[in-house]
Amino acid sequence: MSSAIEIPAVAEAGSGVLKMDSFKLSPKGHAAKTKTDIWMRRVGLPLGPAVFFLIAALPNPAGLTVAGQRSAAAFALALIWWVTEPVPTYVTSLVLMIVLVVSQASDPASVMAVFGLDVIWLNILAFILSAMLVKTDLAKRLALRLMMTFGKRASWALGGFVILQLVLAPLIPATAARAAMTLPLMLAVASIYGSTQEHPTNFGRNLFLLNLAGISILSSTVMTGSAANVMAVGFIQSMGGHKVYYTDWLFASAPVAILTLVGAWLLSPRAIFPLAKEERMPKLEGGMAMLVAEQKTMGKLSSREWRAIAIFALVIFLWATDRYQKQWFGIELGPSISAMIGAAIALTPRIGLLEWNDTDIPWHLMIFSAGAYAGGLTLESTGAAAWGVKRIFGGMDLATFSFGWTYAIVIAVMLYSHLLSTSKTVRTVIMIPAIILMAQGLGWNPASLALPAAFTIDWVIGLPISGKPNVILFGTNQYSARDNLKFGLAVCTLGYLLMLLAGATWFHWLGLTPSFAAHAG
Repeated sequence: MSSAIEIPAVAEAGSGVLKMDSFKLSPKGHAAKTKTDIWMRRVGLPLGPAVFFLIAALPNPAGLTVAGQRSAAAFALALIWWVTEPVPTYVTSLVLMIVLVVSQASDPASVMAVFGLDVIWLNILAFILSAMLVKTDLAKRLALRLMMTFGKRASWALGGFVILQLVLAPLIPATAARAAMTLPLMLAVASIYGSTQEHPTNFGRNLFLLNLAGISILSSTVMTGSAANVMAVGFIQSMGGHKVYYTDWLFASAPVAILTLVGAWLLSPRAIFPLAKEERMPKLEGGMAMLVAEQKTMGKLSSREWRAIAIFALVIFLWATDRYQKQWFGIELGPSISAMIGAAIALTPRIGLLEWNDTDIPWHLMIFSAGAYAGGLTLESTGAAAWGVKRIFGGMDLATFSFGWTYAIVIAVMLYSHLLSTSKTVRTVIMIPAIILMAQGLGWNPASLALPAAFTIDWVIGLPISGKPNVILFGTNQYSARDNLKFGLAVCTLGYLLMLLAGATWFHWLGLTPSFAAHAG
């Protein structure tokens, strides 16, 4: 079961709208309400260990180490339990870490060291900053403003967040930071539309998963949207001899990413998680007039809100200027240290805004994160992830294929490979050089395949463990792992079709790709 956010009633007598300081992260997951849920939990509990022993007992494949095979078996067990949810997700993560050590896929020191990873610290600090926004009522004020602008209908509210993520993407490269910034607003809007821990609705599923897609996919609009993008460009230049300018990436990738998000916004509430008629309007006694009255009640910005703005503005400034910090300060702070500076100020007596008990750090979610990353990192360190990717490419004879078929295969492998790896950087290191070498061997310009493939590096939306924002948003209990997989596969497939269309038209007009009918040589 996933962790959950306990959300109070939207409007309680005498309490006002959006008692956001009452939001609590809880380790309770959603109950199995349908026959499918009950059936999957009953089957998933024995299926996980059965699959583990089956994979571990198979003859060791050529090129795959014993440790790699065992890490794949352990990860398969955990993946089955995370999806079917027979036990809480954090219990699954603890079991995964134990199995990795007992099976000798990894050593105790490596597994336990995961708690020191940058991503775990960033999660902790993100929740401290989020608590600051909630405690000072600044998140409530921003949520009310968002609802007054976009919230009269569900589609507008969902679209407002798509616009918000589009604005933030080029300013703040850290995807986890964007998730932390907007999490309180998502919780508030979900509450206004009646999606709670006890009764998560399709509105909540659409809201959180569309934000996940926005945070991840829109990172591909600019070359500096993630470190993996920059690394891919470096490989294309150093190995392929093709220099990629900022505008080259922007003009080619941004339209595809934005169209994919617009398509997801149109498709998800209608086909993936259809909104019932009663879910399309805010669940407020008194309707939007209640929000207007609450906004007037809040009055002008308080001194505490101004201090919260100042602290958060400092963190955002540090996040947005990370590429210049080496030149300015002689050291690059990175997103975690930048967030730590803000958290330290917020928790400092007299000048800060929080006491430690106000932070309500979800340690059960940290355990879930640690297990997920321990499993993913072991797959990568033992070579299991690289072996799987090479097996996919190695089994293909592309010499007689047209460029269009080669392009379609390369993009598909790159796009869906995020289901096998929790690291965009590792996928980039494995995949982009392999694609460049393959393109050179086939006689194609390496950039014609490697650059479009690089555009999909950030599209990590298939599983709760596929990326940092995934872990943060999954903790809200507004959607299940199966919901995540269903949405992720649907939107990635939509994006894949748009990438095929762009390869044959837009990229070709920009001079990036040859005709799809062309053959090498």
